[in-house]
Order: sequence, then structure tokens, then C-alpha cells
Amino acid sequence: MKFILYKTTVSLILILITLSSCGQNQKKTADDHEGEKMEEGHDVHNEVVQLSEAELKEFGIILATAGPGKLETEVSLPGEIIIPPDNIAHIHARFAGIVKKVYKHIGDKIKKGDVLAVLESNESLADYQIKSMIDGTLIEKHFSLGEVVEGTSHGFVVADLSQVWAILKLYQKDLPYVKAGQKVIISAGQGMAETTAVINYISPMIDEETPTAAARVVLKNPNGLWKPGLFINGSITTSESHVKIIVPKTSLATIDGKTVVFVKDEDGFEPRAIISGRTNRLNVEILDGLNVGEQYVSKGAFTLKAELQKGEMSEGHGH
Repeated sequence: MKFILYKTTVSLILILITLSSCGQNQKKTADDHEGEKMEEGHDVHNEVVQLSEAELKEFGIILATAGPGKLETEVSLPGEIIIPPDNIAHIHARFAGIVKKVYKHIGDKIKKGDVLAVLESNESLADYQIKSMIDGTLIEKHFSLGEVVEGTSHGFVVADLSQVWAILKLYQKDLPYVKAGQKVIISAGQGMAETTAVINYISPMIDEETPTAAARVVLKNPNGLWKPGLFINGSITTSESHVKIIVPKTSLATIDGKTVVFVKDEDGFEPRAIISGRTNRLNVEILDGLNVGEQYVSKGAFTLKAELQKGEMSEGHGH
């Protein structure tokens, strides 16, 4: 009888120990879970960049208010700058002879009638001058002092670069949308100048090799920025539509594989994931993630992204 009571008492003690252990484990699990929640909240809190007004100015960060706007649908055409055929002169020797003097060199500015070189004719042994037939810049020179040349030798090339042509490649899919008389924005890449001009001619034939038609744009070039051989791009607006929210592409950044816009709130600048819609060369439609009236960073998103990553790295080292 005593043995049975002793065994029962031991069993009750073991049950109480087990229940106590389970309670402690459950409490630990709840505490751990709460810690995880706090840690998650900490991570979210870190996803805010705080900058003073002075720092915004220093970094060149510009704010804007989200709102509606006009989104232009564009056709983008590749092309190249060329010299108009009537603006180039190939100047030859008239008679075979010896080059006695050379007055002009590559890069020199030339006036019509300027003497480029003096040759002595083999036939008459008399000197004669080679003169430029146009104003322009000397871009090729094939005569050297003392050189013996034939009567048809190619001596100089003078080009008038004050006006050039932008020849754009017009693909078949774009033919219905591009017409002579349309405005086009000509650009040559980041950091290069842009200019707005008008398409003044579209070739009636399709090139068999490309296959494309040529759209010609005449560009004024007083400062020589549009250099022959330069690859360019022509953007032509084909339609316009009004959208609820439009932002410049300079406001977008990519974080953890998501496209974000930095939105200003009371804590700082929050990177908020967005869903984009239609886009063009400069702007993008926002379908979700940004509300009308909210302030956001319209220029300088990459700077804020860098500051955010810098803060995350510092926190990591702190651990």
C-alpha cells in the first residue's frame, strides 16, 4: 500500500515538472516571437532616409507633388549625322606637277577663294594655285610639300559644317506614325546636347538591306556640336494621353528587385514600391503605390538609395 502511494506521488511530481517545463517553453516561444516582431519592426523603421534641408540642397535632390499630367507616346528612331552633299567640295589638281607650297591644314577654317596650295605644272613649268570653292573646314589633305601629283589627284576636301543632316532609320512598323513636318527631338546620349527640329523629307523607297526608309532632319550646327558620323536618336511624339499620376524617370530606383519611389512623410523619405504603367523617354505613369498630393523625390532617387544602403551597412557592422 505504501509502495503504491509512493509511486503515485512520484508520478504526480513528474507531471508537475513536465507541465512547468511546457509552460516555460511556451513562454520562451512567445517571447521569441515577440522579439522577431520587434526585429521586423526595426527593419521597417530603418527603411527611412532622414535628410536635412541643407543636405537636400547639397545633394541636388528635388521634391515634387504627385498629380496628373500628359503622357506622350513616342517613336524612337536610330540615326546618324552626315554632311549634306552640297556642303562638301573635293578639290583636285588641274595639271600634273610638283607641290611647291601648302597653305592650309586639316581643321583650318576656309573661305571661298582661299589658296590651299601652289603647284608647278609639268607641262608649262608655271606655277598655279589650287583654291577652295566653298566656305567651310578643311577635313582632308592629300598634298605634301614636294610631292609629285597627277592631274586628277585628289588634293583637299572642304566641308561646310554650319548645317548638317540627321538621317533617321524609319522601320516598317513606324511608317504609319511618322510624317514629314512632324517635330523630332534629336539626342546623342547622356551628357550630349539635344535639339528640336522638323522632319523635312521621308524617302519614298525602302532600303533592301536594312530594310528601312530614311527620314531627313536638317540641323543648324553653328558651334560644331553635331559632328558627321555621330550616332543619334530621334524621338517623335505620335499620341498624347492624360494619366492620373505621372512622374519623371529620375524619381525611380530599384531596391531588392522592386521599383520604388521615395515618398516624404513625417519620419523622412520612405522607399515605396510602385506599379508603373505606360512610359516614354522621360516620364512614367504610376498605377499604384503613390497617391495624388503626396510629396516625392522627383530627382535624386539614386542618392537616397545610396544613403539607405549606407545606413544598412552601418547597422550591420554595429551588430
